[in-house]
Amino acid sequence: MPFKTRYVFVVSMDVEPEKEALFNEVYDTEHVPELLKVPGVLAVSRSRKQSASLAIGGGKRVIGEGEPGYIAFYEIESPDIPSSDAWSKASETGRWAEEVRPYTHNRHHAIHEITVSAP
Repeated sequence: MPFKTRYVFVVSMDVEPEKEALFNEVYDTEHVPELLKVPGVLAVSRSRKQSASLAIGGGKRVIGEGEPGYIAFYEIESPDIPSSDAWSKASETGRWAEEVRPYTHNRHHAIHEITVSAP
């Protein structure tokens, strides 16, 4: 599915195994709905890494080792959205900040400008 906007804020991380169920429940039922209320946030998609291999250069290799297990893609209207007061407030709402965030690690944040989006 093509992106709806020109910018995507990509957030990736791992979570402690004993907190994974809480992580997914809070992310889906609290964190994403709160961030979708932020002006300029158009859509959110989340993904979970799967084991896979890649055929390249005449051979196959395992991919994804060391990469975070979860990624969220926030479709945003401007690169300034994640630094806004509204984003800051939404990201601290609910159980995320105190009950989930401390158990995440290997966190990465990046903003990407979409150059091609095709079905």
